[in-house]
Amino acid sequence: MKLKLISIFIATLAAACNSNDDSNTTTTSNDLVVSVDPSLFLTNSGNVTVTKVPCTLSDGTVTDCYEIVTTSTPIDHEMGPWCPENIADDASKGGIWLENGEVYDVDGAFIENMATFYNDTKWKMYDANGDIYTTETEEDCANAANPNVGEEYENFCVECLPSYLGELTQTYRIPATPVKQSSAYSFGGAPGPPGSSSGPSQRGVAFNGVVFDAPAPTDAILGAYTLAPFDDAGGHINLNAGYHYHATTGVSTQITQEDDHAAQIGYAMDGHGLYAQLDANGNESTDLDECRGHTDSVRGYHYHADDPGSNNFIDCLYGAYVN
Repeated sequence: MKLKLISIFIATLAAACNSNDDSNTTTTSNDLVVSVDPSLFLTNSGNVTVTKVPCTLSDGTVTDCYEIVTTSTPIDHEMGPWCPENIADDASKGGIWLENGEVYDVDGAFIENMATFYNDTKWKMYDANGDIYTTETEEDCANAANPNVGEEYENFCVECLPSYLGELTQTYRIPATPVKQSSAYSFGGAPGPPGSSSGPSQRGVAFNGVVFDAPAPTDAILGAYTLAPFDDAGGHINLNAGYHYHATTGVSTQITQEDDHAAQIGYAMDGHGLYAQLDANGNESTDLDECRGHTDSVRGYHYHADDPGSNNFIDCLYGAYVN
């Protein structure tokens, strides 16, 4: 814990000291514009690389972007566990589940009581010994995650492991300096605010290179009588997308703010800063717009993540994104 605090202090100090380079705050005649600080990404392990490249944004702006190439393997926390092994297991043996705005521990008792929790007697994800039915192979992971999952996987806890991913990498591009728009972009595949146009489906990138993804299709998962838990960091694994987050729970790297503002957790896909839901005093901002963003005199326009139990981060983008 002491090492992590020191790392966060160093990152914060670096951000404060780089006041003369191109990764810092600039001002316009209207609002403060805060550029992306690439030094905040955890690149020391080689799991994440950040390179400045030319790009064109959704509004036609030709500018510079940061290309983030990542293995989606966090170096700041362990991945998993996801599925407990037996209904006697405590919360340390399993992950979490997001339901109706709440975060639930997927411990043995949660699995044991799913029939009551969902008011459906078809749920029984364990045998006579209390051992929980769990996917055990990469093939099982792929089949159980298929939208047309077969009946043979009903009442299985779906656990896809990091060892299944091989050399998978992901590439994301975000504007080096955000360009705010007069109207919002909705996320691809989801309805947005009135008058908004469609943007990317992913919400942003954490400092460890893991993507803040679109909401997990929990209804489809449950409809197949499967459960695909998230770990305590809010992440799980898809064979195509790798490890990714569906909630921010305070486990991944956060950059504390000197004024007790909510800690920064990464950047949205439009280059605006993405911050935790609550400030240092446990309070949520009351002036957030339809995208969950607002402006202050230190950070310019930025977003605040939604409640961890919401299976959501932000609701739209107010900045131009990379085409």
